[in-house]
Amino acid sequence: MTPLKILVPDAHLRDLDVERGVSGHRLDYIVYDETDPAAIPDENWRSCDALLVWHRMKITADVVAKLERCRLIVRVGVGYDNVDGAACRKKGIPLSNVPNYGTTEVADHALAMLLYLTRGLGTYEKRLKADLVTGFLAEDAPVVRRIRGATFGAIGMGRIGTAIARRAAGFDMRVIYVDPSLPEGHELGLGIERVRTQAELLQRSDIVSLHVPLSDATRNIIGAPELAQMKPGSILINVARGGLVDVDALHDALKSGHLAAAGLDVFPKEPPVPAPALLEAWRAEAPWLAGRFVASPHAAFYSEAGYLDMRTFSAEILLEFLFHGRLRNNVNPGWDAKAA
Repeated sequence: MTPLKILVPDAHLRDLDVERGVSGHRLDYIVYDETDPAAIPDENWRSCDALLVWHRMKITADVVAKLERCRLIVRVGVGYDNVDGAACRKKGIPLSNVPNYGTTEVADHALAMLLYLTRGLGTYEKRLKADLVTGFLAEDAPVVRRIRGATFGAIGMGRIGTAIARRAAGFDMRVIYVDPSLPEGHELGLGIERVRTQAELLQRSDIVSLHVPLSDATRNIIGAPELAQMKPGSILINVARGGLVDVDALHDALKSGHLAAAGLDVFPKEPPVPAPALLEAWRAEAPWLAGRFVASPHAAFYSEAGYLDMRTFSAEILLEFLFHGRLRNNVNPGWDAKAA
């Protein structure tokens, strides 16, 4: 049997041993490490039976138009805003993601950022490195506070939001959430208070954490007006998608002192070059920001176990659809309207 051709245009890792171990000789992976679709010959776009897309290349409508044989696009990860799902739907190509990996890692990362800030770990480490005597001091660390009894507000209560809410509750925080996409009564199963509006959540929360996908409706869901609605001295955590937060507005809210601190794992542009003012101040160790901001390189999802799950499940999704017609985790419903 001739193997089906799977184009991987933006492989984060050129070694696809995991994927090949799952699919055996049934799939032939054509692997590139590119960010520009034009760097890949058109013939590879036209002749592939499926795409396995990471996060570094945008699959635009122009790219989708080249896909003459493609039967499925699998986004190797959860977020799929780098693939034009509407164009895929119009072309009759289903788009699937991999939502069932990394949930615990992302939840742990969000709480780790919060604890790093509220327990002053960055401040204490810097002081001790500078001087073991004068730096041996607990007091006068910015942001350090008791989180027991604080109100933790989650925007979005899907898999990751739920996992983080459970952890926050484990630290004796009061958890509230807003999620208009979930049916009424969802909160009863969780035993967590649900609020009706984002504005109410922002006004009540001591910590705000974001757990929604990026779309036209959610882009800059936290901008200057929303930051102004947050409680003075509150903390913002974003381990979801970079485009959810207006980073320049966040810079201003931190510099003014309205927000106590923030943690970002994701940025509107990745890598964040040129660096926004907030990252420039952080890298320069600006005194006004010291101990009040933590950043990581879109790494919340990562662990060796999580990576293995993500890559294994991606290959399994390809096999199930291409050889058995079973479509998993479809995120562009209506793709088969023409066939119907």
